[in-house]
Amino acid sequence: MHDDELRGRVDVARARSIDWLDGMQVAGAPAGVSRISAAHDVADWPGMQLPGTYNALLCRDLLGVLPTDRAAAADWLLGFRRPDGIFRVPGMRDADVYKKPDRDETWRYIDWHVTNYALGAVQALTPAARPVLEFARPYLDALTLKAWLADRDLRDPWQEGNNIVNLSAFLLGMRGDEPDAVAQALEVLFAWHDFHREPTTGFLGVGQLSDATRLLEAFAGSMHGFHLWYAEGRALPAHARAVDYALSRPETIDSACIDVDLVDLLVHAHDRLEYRRDDIRAWLRGKLAALLDFQNPDGGFADERTGVRRQDGWVRGYAEPQGLSNTFATWFRWIGIGMAADLLWPGAWDWRFRRMIGIGYRWRAA
Repeated sequence: MHDDELRGRVDVARARSIDWLDGMQVAGAPAGVSRISAAHDVADWPGMQLPGTYNALLCRDLLGVLPTDRAAAADWLLGFRRPDGIFRVPGMRDADVYKKPDRDETWRYIDWHVTNYALGAVQALTPAARPVLEFARPYLDALTLKAWLADRDLRDPWQEGNNIVNLSAFLLGMRGDEPDAVAQALEVLFAWHDFHREPTTGFLGVGQLSDATRLLEAFAGSMHGFHLWYAEGRALPAHARAVDYALSRPETIDSACIDVDLVDLLVHAHDRLEYRRDDIRAWLRGKLAALLDFQNPDGGFADERTGVRRQDGWVRGYAEPQGLSNTFATWFRWIGIGMAADLLWPGAWDWRFRRMIGIGYRWRAA
């Protein structure tokens, strides 16, 4: 496929996704408040409007079509925030959630994940607003942070990678108030990664050298933490090895998470390394075409084609069939499309990538 044709397809796909996002908005609510998918009944599952909305708003921000009344949308999101700063999906109960046997660890994972995304959406709507991050303040203490890191289970690097990048984002958010404490905490995080990283791959994770699935999960979990290196302007150890692994993966469609992780790693490596740049650009062209081919007829995107999709950690809560267009997958797949297109044709679109680290963050050279 010629570059001109591929570029044109991005414009067509973008317009179709914006129409789909418009159709997901909840009647009577502030503009931007959205269902998670066409299957989402807000009367039965009102709490799912929170993830439906922060995913939709982050996608709208990326595409440059945030609602006009941004303050109203931000106030709606802030209605889900507790006094300590945590955002929680209403309706989740102890008996219905699971990530780890330790209930506190389960809630910490879910709350931090939801809060990272919700804060990203609030920041997109009201960039000058100061976040409430009291829940993360204890981790500015080096001993508390080291104790928490000692409990990370590297048999599940994907889950732990999410924990670590979320906490890192919150710590960075406190730098204006506590610069010395944040600097100390970041050094603890860097040292922990350096100690636990597998030197032959650069990834965190047990058993990754003997099992392809474990290696994929090690990649997916570890690259989330790479954002901390990008944001702090540090050279990433074994970055070239991570590129080799990503380029070994097929350009075909996987889950929304795996696909965006691969694009994210390769785009940032292209920006920061003089290594295999032609290979990276060729791979991204192929992946971009595959992502555009994966768009649903309604204009949105699915996570996968088969199975059941659940809100992360809500094992006995909201679920819907895979294959449906949903705001989570549509945002994730547009991050992949946007990053690839931004690298291949710089300046052709005004992509608005996230400013706080986590999925959707795009490092820029100074």
